[in-house]
Amino acid sequence: MNRKISVMDVSKKYGLEYRLLHAITNGHPWYGNWGYEFGAGSFALTVNAYKEAVETLASQSLSQFVTQGQKPNTRLQEVILFYQSLSDRELVNTKDLFYFLMSLIRITHNYSTKVDSSSKNQHTFKPKIPPLWSRNDIQRVEEAMLRVLRAVSGSNWVSLRALRGAVCKVASPDVLDHCLKYLRGKSTVDEMIVVARCNPDSGSCEYRLEPGNLHPDSINAGISSSVTQPSRENLVWDLKFLCECLLHPRTMVLYGPEATRALSIGSAEKLLDCKQFVKDYKPEKALSIMNPLALCLNCEVETLDQSEGNGPGTPPELLILPANANLADLKHEATRAFQGLYLIFRRFQAEEVVGHCGVADFTQVKPLLGSTNFVKVRGRCLGKNGLIKFKMERGIERWTVHCSCGAKDDDGERMLACDSCGVWQHTRCSGIPDCDSVPARFICHRCRGSN
Repeated sequence: MNRKISVMDVSKKYGLEYRLLHAITNGHPWYGNWGYEFGAGSFALTVNAYKEAVETLASQSLSQFVTQGQKPNTRLQEVILFYQSLSDRELVNTKDLFYFLMSLIRITHNYSTKVDSSSKNQHTFKPKIPPLWSRNDIQRVEEAMLRVLRAVSGSNWVSLRALRGAVCKVASPDVLDHCLKYLRGKSTVDEMIVVARCNPDSGSCEYRLEPGNLHPDSINAGISSSVTQPSRENLVWDLKFLCECLLHPRTMVLYGPEATRALSIGSAEKLLDCKQFVKDYKPEKALSIMNPLALCLNCEVETLDQSEGNGPGTPPELLILPANANLADLKHEATRAFQGLYLIFRRFQAEEVVGHCGVADFTQVKPLLGSTNFVKVRGRCLGKNGLIKFKMERGIERWTVHCSCGAKDDDGERMLACDSCGVWQHTRCSGIPDCDSVPARFICHRCRGSN
């Protein structure tokens, strides 16, 4: 049995919609780093529509924004041209641009420098050494790191992880992290300088020694040494500006052919409308490895009292039983599992196994069920009110969703019901902007057309 775990991605970073930004730079949502994939989109969006929207936005050519022939250049053109000149790798599309910008922000977060806002020249500052460490501690670690970098042949880079591992026995982890943070720009007696870069493929920080004629602050490979690196504050400011101009549907600039603009805006809206992501969780695989003799059953439940209906449509639950378990063990485990999972079943008591009524409780489960791994138990919820006082998440009322976008069920977006036919549909699809209030009376297009 596959248990699907769902999350709603409403993550933000730097005040921006991160599910939009992360999808452009990485091809999947932020939760995708933990195995979550597209689950369900609002407005009847499908996984193919989601992937196409990602590809459309990520592959937007930057040339359409910088070759407009306008003199002087607009701010958007200046910002794009600046980061294209800053990068040693060609930035062709929006994915390249935002990936590079996010890499710069990560670098400046790890290697911060103080900048005099009244001067164009950047200057390094002398880090304050915590009182628990001596200057000899810092010097010893720095010398060890420089020896490692000097031992590397040619123009090879050393990753932060490898460098830290090579000197891990020299000092405590806190001292190592402190020295790594300020290693960039350190010089050696033979006039070499430590430079750092963000690896263009992995995104990890790397170091090497280069001749001392380089300015200590012009050190990021992937960053042109002829251009001064902007501060983290400026990088975040530019990131927000570029997201507004190139990614957000409400503020996207109107460049290029009308069809291309409409496709880009529609793609951005689709990505923002995709919040539900799921992960397939298969606990039976891990459990079967831990205990290969265990009996794994997918168990459904229904209620005995027909006046309460057949109970809510809960998905099967995985039950793990000993190989010699009997029907009493099965009913006990089913009772315990569903009581623990659902508030509505907190007083549920399994009384019989469907298809095996009248079979003695001491009968072993495995010979009885044979090769099947599915079982259904029937029982009742004890107490005065049983299931009556509980409702499912969407309520117990019968209602119909039929929207022009294709939605047939509640997807979490704002809806309203027609006062004539009672059918629900999205306010946005009915021509009511999200910023407007729902009208006191509403008649859908179908009903208006039939009158």
